[in-house]
Amino acid sequence: MSWLKDVIGTEKAVIAMCHFKALPGDPQYDKNKGMEWVVEKAREDFLALQEGGVDAVMFSNEFSLPYLTDVRKETVAAMGRVIGELKALIRIPYGVDVLWDPYASIDLAAATGAKFVREIFSGVYASDFGLWNTNFGAVVRHQRETGAENVKLMFNIVPEAARYLADRNIKDIAKSTVFNCKPDALCVSGLTAGAQTDTQVLRDVKDTVPDTVVFANTGCKIGNIEKQLSIADGAVVGTTFKKDGIFQNQVDKERVAAFMDKVKKFRE
Repeated sequence: MSWLKDVIGTEKAVIAMCHFKALPGDPQYDKNKGMEWVVEKAREDFLALQEGGVDAVMFSNEFSLPYLTDVRKETVAAMGRVIGELKALIRIPYGVDVLWDPYASIDLAAATGAKFVREIFSGVYASDFGLWNTNFGAVVRHQRETGAENVKLMFNIVPEAARYLADRNIKDIAKSTVFNCKPDALCVSGLTAGAQTDTQVLRDVKDTVPDTVVFANTGCKIGNIEKQLSIADGAVVGTTFKKDGIFQNQVDKERVAAFMDKVKKFRE
């Protein structure tokens, strides 16, 4: 049995994304509406997800586009404020993802009591954000220094908008990442948020590292979730929970409930 049962409460877990609006310092931050509006929109989305029946939620600065790989302090501070204001409402496990900075994500998890973090922890990539390098040895030492050693680390091994600089196949990447880094989970993605994760790639990863938790990380929809969960141990779901399935929209509680009804029937 995986750690999902202990931390999230179920196998075949669905972690829903709660996407924060642009934050102070971000190019699209709305100074007129300010942080009060950001908090209010996050509250609306979070409650729609929780009341819709998701197993867990992951808070991320999804609208901090274009992303940084060395996130500025005001972003982490703003995210901490939003989660702090929501804390009294939260009844399900939660994680954090400060895009795309593993140190900042661990700092935020340590400060807010998050149970898991998803990040790009390993590899070197050519990406929309330039040359993207990592140093997991330093990150995991930072995790210990901040007292966050119990926070589960979910490795995104197919980064969105990027590809490995070396010509390595996904099976080799999965195998060496598990051997060298001992991730708590591997996340397999499509090219962008909302893009379907390739089922064959998902199967290749799971077959290569059967003892490691594997998540379908993007593009899970009500029409494919049973297929994805028949291979993966869980799913990270964002776009499909939004009104009309559009990335920029707010979460639609009825879409969440219909999706989770299907997941719960599948788990039975």
